[in-house]
Amino acid sequence: MVSMKEIAAACGVSVATVSKALSDHRDIGEKTKRQVRETADRMGYLPNMSARYLKTNRSYNIGVLFEDAAHSGLTHDFFSGVLESLKITAESRGFDITFLNTTSSDMSYVERAQYRGFDGVAIACFDYSNPKILELLQSSVKVVTVDYIADNRTAVVSDNTSGMTQLMRYILEQGHRKIAYIHGDEGRVTRQRLASYYRCMEEYSVTVSDAYIQPGLYRDRQLAYEKTEELLSLKEPPTCILYPDDVAAFGGINAIRARGLRVPEDISVAGYDGIRALQYSEPRLTTVRQDMEALGRLAAESLIAEIERPMLTAPTIHTVEGSLLEGQTVRKI
Repeated sequence: MVSMKEIAAACGVSVATVSKALSDHRDIGEKTKRQVRETADRMGYLPNMSARYLKTNRSYNIGVLFEDAAHSGLTHDFFSGVLESLKITAESRGFDITFLNTTSSDMSYVERAQYRGFDGVAIACFDYSNPKILELLQSSVKVVTVDYIADNRTAVVSDNTSGMTQLMRYILEQGHRKIAYIHGDEGRVTRQRLASYYRCMEEYSVTVSDAYIQPGLYRDRQLAYEKTEELLSLKEPPTCILYPDDVAAFGGINAIRARGLRVPEDISVAGYDGIRALQYSEPRLTTVRQDMEALGRLAAESLIAEIERPMLTAPTIHTVEGSLLEGQTVRKI
């Protein structure tokens, strides 16, 4: 087994410097840290985790709670990208990740966090009305939430106001005025996007027909299909339909095509999220790309900062902007 002494000799530094570099100590320069870590990796150095825990009183293990209403967990197109980025960032800082879901234990999440010795917990893609989640949020466990704002907790959220505004202005600039919106489940995200929709319509002096606002669900193709049929059956159907996410948008596109209509020649559509796999469809979907990598990275960095420097951190809301992908499903009229 390779020792710190051997790494120190290979790098031409002291054993103390190697120890501090591998522990990400602040009084060691980044160039030296990089040299020591690269040498340690090349030589196959494995840290003694038991000794590390005794010395720092940390497990270097972060719990991640994930699961949505559809129980899709890590298969969720949007959150899987966020969680992958979170995992990569945490591991690059020397932390392990343990994924948890609702089916793995009857213990409360606070008990599980304590039992496993987690240094902190990240919560993503979850039902925040769950009493066990509320208990965790109110506990002394260090917690960061993704796409949800809780009292006195650091959160990393998408800028839904900016994203929806970008999308709406683009569609309005293409000449559309009869714009329908099948929105997602009731909640902060939906309220922000709806408010942006109405503000943009008002900005362009467009009166919104109540029939054009339809309640839907996130990632529900079938409901999007049914709501699209309702909109197409109106006496004055919309020229463009917005969907709560890219998955639902394809349910709507199927309904449009079932009527023998074409996208975007007969009716325009737009999604939200910018799921990479769906950007290879024909025609390419007009959507807003959420920055999944940044969301995951910031969640990991924020939680690790609270773990390593608790007296210097305070609950913060980090907002991550998305970007418009113009695609090919909104035509100019």
